[in-house]
Amino acid sequence: MRFAVRLLAPLALLAGLVTAAATGPAPEPVPVPVAVTGTQVPVPPPPMGWASWNTFAAKINASVIRAQADALVSSGLAAAGYTYVNIDEGWWQGTRDAAGNITVDTAEWPGGMAAIADYLHSKGLKAGIYTDAGRDGCGYYYPTGRPAAPGSGSEGHYAQDMLQFSRWGFDFVKVDWCGGSAEGLDPQSTYRAISAAVTAATASTGRPLTLSICNWGVQSPWNWAPGLGTMWRTSGDIIYYGQTATQAMVLANFDQGVHPTAQHTGYYNDPDMMIAGMPGLTAAQNRTHLGLWAISGAPLLIGDDVATMDATTLATLRNAEVIAVDQDPRGLQGVKVAQDAQGRQVYGKVLSGSGRRAVLLLNRTSTAAAMTVRWADLGLAATTATVRNLWSATNAGSFASSYTVNVPANESVLLTVTGTEAAASTYEAEAAGNTRTGATVAACAGCSGGSKVGGIGNGGTLRFNAVTAAAAGLAVATIAYANGDTATRTATLQVNGQPSTVVAFPPTGSWTTPGTVSVIVQLTAGSANTLTFGNAAAWAPDLDAVEVRALSGAAAPATVRIQGVQSGRCLDVNNSSTTNGVQLQLWDCNGQSNQAWTQTSSRQLTVYGSKCLDAYNSGTTNGTTVVIWDCNGQANQQWNVNADGTITSALSGLCLDASNRGTANGTKIILWACGSGTNQRWTLS
Repeated sequence: MRFAVRLLAPLALLAGLVTAAATGPAPEPVPVPVAVTGTQVPVPPPPMGWASWNTFAAKINASVIRAQADALVSSGLAAAGYTYVNIDEGWWQGTRDAAGNITVDTAEWPGGMAAIADYLHSKGLKAGIYTDAGRDGCGYYYPTGRPAAPGSGSEGHYAQDMLQFSRWGFDFVKVDWCGGSAEGLDPQSTYRAISAAVTAATASTGRPLTLSICNWGVQSPWNWAPGLGTMWRTSGDIIYYGQTATQAMVLANFDQGVHPTAQHTGYYNDPDMMIAGMPGLTAAQNRTHLGLWAISGAPLLIGDDVATMDATTLATLRNAEVIAVDQDPRGLQGVKVAQDAQGRQVYGKVLSGSGRRAVLLLNRTSTAAAMTVRWADLGLAATTATVRNLWSATNAGSFASSYTVNVPANESVLLTVTGTEAAASTYEAEAAGNTRTGATVAACAGCSGGSKVGGIGNGGTLRFNAVTAAAAGLAVATIAYANGDTATRTATLQVNGQPSTVVAFPPTGSWTTPGTVSVIVQLTAGSANTLTFGNAAAWAPDLDAVEVRALSGAAAPATVRIQGVQSGRCLDVNNSSTTNGVQLQLWDCNGQSNQAWTQTSSRQLTVYGSKCLDAYNSGTTNGTTVVIWDCNGQANQQWNVNADGTITSALSGLCLDASNRGTANGTKIILWACGSGTNQRWTLS
């Protein structure tokens, strides 16, 4: 591999780069015949462990936590990777000393919180703790097992509390949103301040503190949380204390947690702690639950009582091959790649190495079915591939182009498939038409010679232009880079006009040693895609090339954008929300997943794979709002796409309408009697 910008590059070369970037448009780039061959750099995996809330609510103390820690070790779960012991709400009743430091009841926590952290560390475990972003935490608004506890949040004490947690010896902090919600705080700016406090605490104590952002998906944290925290909740609680666990709970949180463009390089969507093993789920449902969390690369936090867990559940949670899918060092999320019939879904996850995929076939229906995974659906070449069943721990054999297996009703099958990668295109940083701005020479502690030329530069950008996709959809972008520092560096990636995401680049060993990390990107059809890497605060890694490979083949469900004829804008789910009842709107077309619609054979228009275009409350009158809702097969979710460009509700016959003939971003979508206006005409492309 060649690096276009190298360590100690001559100033003349540097000047030439800057001049070239300033002289105007360059010829369109073309993929170059070089491979991104650097070693895949392992990224931090999603956290694994146990959390106290689902089983104990606020009724916790040192004895409860020690007993669960002991059980994690004696059961073999700790050896399997479940090392975090996360103390949730209820450990603290909002008391502080005169200096504002948190105080606790030492009758419940002998020796204080430092003592319980020490105990967990003595068992080879990691210690997690909990607080709220607001002034009054969840124990005040929703007391469960203890009296309401005012003042049990960290607002006004972010820096002080994070430093105190770190000094006590905690390795993980979950920051909830009850107080933040009640006070109307802004999630993004609030968690940015908390993240800064975590960073400062780590710098002060030298103890890394993993931040779990728990604001239940409010304001779509997948659009802004990568780089602020290791994980962010994508939905409400999977279960409320005292409820009986159901598979519907599992599926609802799984569906809301699929945001693959946000999950990469050590940052994770969090569908909440697991309910596997809790009363209400069968052994098969427990396996499906763990399989869903594994295929999505979710944090694996057990919520059951480990001390009383039955042997079957223990064996399920300890399955090393399933855990390996979740903990895969490439760090990507699985996505739905096929649905040949309603409720029969195939999910694929790109694993580390070459040609390796995890596959979950999920049968949501009440009838057993033969389900097929095609290699093209997985972005693999149509050559022989080997298949392994992870729950039975058996090799199924080698198959050409596809594999079919019977999946029982309301169950799943989890596989790995090892084949040959399909073709990909590589774009070099210095190929014609790709632009680099902001490159400057700067002092670089630890760099050979004391300085280097940054791959992006402080405040600069690197654009890979004319990235081509045969069809709109998801692709894996593998980035070749070098980072000779001892710490992870970051850059901000933006694809087309979509929300940006912070990408982490771990050290590669030296500035001349290449490595790769991968992200999933949403592309539009054609050659108008642009991947822009920027770094506004510090030196970025030295980026060399990007390899782009379609995540799935033509067999995957085709997505379309629904574009208003009058406005030229697209049918859009506001802020990429996944919440039932969010009204649709017009917005500039950008190719993002919240504008990617799939037509099904049952006349549904779906987004995110599980949400349907819905006439709210089965409305049949003018002005009925058009929203997203969990797909349920009802007539208010069935639509006719007509030759005249109208889209009509199968229930009411009314037309999909941009309200008040609006054309601006944010114009709401409603149903209205069909007329001749172009605000009721749509193109699907």
